[in-house]
Amino acid sequence: MASDKRLPSQQMKSEIIRNIRTALLELGRATKAELSQRLQYSFPTISKFLMQMEETGEVTIIGLDESSGGRRAIRYAYNPNYRLGMAIFLEKNETNYTIYNCIGDVIKEGNLPSILEEDVSKLVTLIEVEKKANPKIHSVAIGVPGAVKHGKIFLIPGYEKYQNLDLKRCIEDQLSIPTIVENDMNAAVIGYMTQRNLKESISLMYLYLGKNGPGAGIAVNGEIVRGKTFFSGEVQFVPQYDNRNFIDALTLTRNTGGSRMRLDHRVDAISRLVATITSILNPHYIIFCEDELDPAMLNQIEDRTATYVPKEHLPELGVSDLKRDYLNGLQSLGLGLLVSQQID
Repeated sequence: MASDKRLPSQQMKSEIIRNIRTALLELGRATKAELSQRLQYSFPTISKFLMQMEETGEVTIIGLDESSGGRRAIRYAYNPNYRLGMAIFLEKNETNYTIYNCIGDVIKEGNLPSILEEDVSKLVTLIEVEKKANPKIHSVAIGVPGAVKHGKIFLIPGYEKYQNLDLKRCIEDQLSIPTIVENDMNAAVIGYMTQRNLKESISLMYLYLGKNGPGAGIAVNGEIVRGKTFFSGEVQFVPQYDNRNFIDALTLTRNTGGSRMRLDHRVDAISRLVATITSILNPHYIIFCEDELDPAMLNQIEDRTATYVPKEHLPELGVSDLKRDYLNGLQSLGLGLLVSQQID
């Protein structure tokens, strides 16, 4: 922790407030002495900034500690509704969003028809309307079914109006709200790990087979893998059979043969992908969407994969609720924006 005197005054002020904010959110409640000890700032510095944050309503006094012979210590808590975040995910068939506070409690949920084929002004209007109804919204996290680099969408097949769109800059320029844009499966990985409090040493892949073509989010040692050109997770291009890649193999299973043959081809295609990922990354988990695979098919994939890779090296295969993980991941990213931003 930097000392109180090493940084320029405005930068120092912002850092101290961010650290107090983070500590109170982690601890739930604390006294000045506890914050001073935890953050290694002087007692007068903590007192000064807590007073300022109390005046703006960012922190509240929740009571006094029992006396140990001297003055009873004041105990503070962060006001979780001081500022709100908005999480939106854009999908082929629908647009889902939540408005939440600084401890992740959902204030409002919404569902609209898909706006991916509409001009981005439709998305801007949605955010603007919600911001007017909830003026405390100070961060937006947007998930898209495409590859994203620093807020710019550079690969989103089928949605030309979002192709090569710097969505982060678009929202921030028009609405002046700090914004983060993330690939859908990366957000799902973040949400899955956050909800289960998985350790930093864990590696996993979260695989989606669905509506916009297959894609995956990958974490290694708790960190999202984005790759040299932010192309990581585009598993649709993994070659599998002669001149067919993974998306070709999945498409073939939908269009040829009887139901038993289609299922067997589908199991084999997914098993080959699991074997490939196992051989390269050797992750702890590979997670599928629970509405895409039933337990019987998951067992078949595990057995088939074991014909390609020695069974003792296989990851644990599981299923999860993609929509929940996706929104939780976006909320986690948005909370990071809320906690880190300067508050006047």
